[in-house]
Amino acid sequence: MNWQAIGLTAKLATLVSLILLIVGLPLAYWVAYSRWRLKFLVEAVVALPLVLPPTVLGFYVLVAIGSQSPVGRLYESWSGHSFAFSFQGLLLASVLYSLPFAVQPFAAAFSQIDRNLLNASATLGASRLHTFKRIIFPLSLSGIVTGIVLSFAHTVGEFGVVLMVGGNIPGVTRTISIDIYDRVQDLDYATANETALLLLIFSFVVLSGVYATNRQLWRGWLGR
Repeated sequence: MNWQAIGLTAKLATLVSLILLIVGLPLAYWVAYSRWRLKFLVEAVVALPLVLPPTVLGFYVLVAIGSQSPVGRLYESWSGHSFAFSFQGLLLASVLYSLPFAVQPFAAAFSQIDRNLLNASATLGASRLHTFKRIIFPLSLSGIVTGIVLSFAHTVGEFGVVLMVGGNIPGVTRTISIDIYDRVQDLDYATANETALLLLIFSFVVLSGVYATNRQLWRGWLGR
């Protein structure tokens, strides 16, 4: 079993989850409460990775950060190495690919909050930030936990985007899904099975944990 690939995957998934927590909360807040008539366009863009083939998304990210693009040239002049086929480029692509898995659960949880609570908070003079910290965030905790866990698990299982943007560089971009693919190509089914079984168990534990956590949180709030 390739523990280097497992460690790299865990690092990537953790960073993606943290970035999506920081970026996703304000974006989900806007999606949930904005009254802009064309808001559906933003929602469609956020949800696009759900229906877009990973190779298509990976291709356009690769073009956007490649050495021929302004972003790629700027990054290369600053860092001394290419943005594409690097861990940083893979991180960017993974954040974009897992964006809806964080934003949609966040926004759904925000939308379910009783608007009367928010109106009462505003009437009492509380700022939007204070209302978010004291009302919206606690009442949306189950959705926030779901979004974080799903984005982590989704990143762990990435393949197409990883292969397009990161390639297969050991210790840099070779994730656990790429390692399984390599094992199968080498006809090393025994090792591939061990790693695949690990992912299967991990996925089951993650989903079980999400459902159990949400049930306990809802019971806790209803019991108050």
